[in-house]
Amino acid sequence: MSATVFAVVVTHRRPDELAKSLDVLSTQTRLPDHLIVVDNDASGDNRVRDLVAGQPIPTTYLGSRRNLGGAGGFALGMLHALAQGADWVWLADDDGRPQDTCVLATLLACAEKHGLAEVSPMVCNMDDPQLLAFPLRRGLVWRRRASELHTEAGQDLLLGIASLFNGALFRASTLDAIGVPDLRLFIRGDEVEMHRRLVRSGLPFGTCLDAVYLHPCGSDEFRPILGGRMHTQYPDDATKRFFTYRNRGYLMAQPGLRKLLPQEWLRFGWFFVVTRRDPKGLLEWIRLRRLGRQERFGEKFGKPGGSR
Repeated sequence: MSATVFAVVVTHRRPDELAKSLDVLSTQTRLPDHLIVVDNDASGDNRVRDLVAGQPIPTTYLGSRRNLGGAGGFALGMLHALAQGADWVWLADDDGRPQDTCVLATLLACAEKHGLAEVSPMVCNMDDPQLLAFPLRRGLVWRRRASELHTEAGQDLLLGIASLFNGALFRASTLDAIGVPDLRLFIRGDEVEMHRRLVRSGLPFGTCLDAVYLHPCGSDEFRPILGGRMHTQYPDDATKRFFTYRNRGYLMAQPGLRKLLPQEWLRFGWFFVVTRRDPKGLLEWIRLRRLGRQERFGEKFGKPGGSR
């Protein structure tokens, strides 16, 4: 295959975790043609720069003195890859990694077989790969095990569903059509917004069921309500709650997601008032989602206009 694949990794003060990720990325059976690492909030520590320079494939180190978040970091790396002539852009993070050395080759083969504009691996729990790192809802049913994504014998693709950023592989032409992540979202919801654009573009995409990307478990944030028939997202960390709820306010106001608004109010209203008995929490949720809906991204966590 003559097409060029650029791998883009975003990191933030986790050189030890980054090293584990790069070890697998740079030993794929189908090697990336180039590796770009975006070092968010580079502080003069050369460990990440030296780690990138020591890889056995061509590399580019992009150190940012400003923390651009996951959204801005991926946007910077993806645009740089496109500017360098990438045909495919493969995304990864510093706290996750491909399960084995065949993931990139498997994703490329799946994309070619099914004519996909984007293809993602299954994102599984690093401590127990039989479990999904994030629960996946199909209708009213939540899937938590990788085996539950297979609905028929021999199935190798889950069409129209994909977890973006964690091992996601995009054609360059797809990014021409849908753009890159929105810097304003910083963290949380940036992949949902990209997924929204991908769906509305009409381009074919999906999850390759023969490829796995390992990631720390993220399901603890999803709290069951109504006997497990529905879930809400409640990060324990106040900073993560700020970005999660503010960005959801923006997302739910966008075309393609507005139809979920009644369900959104039902779920979070029930969670805060009935499950947690926390009316103040509900008021804070309303305040944060209003910031996002009104696109008041200048008000950061802490105080209005403060730094992230």
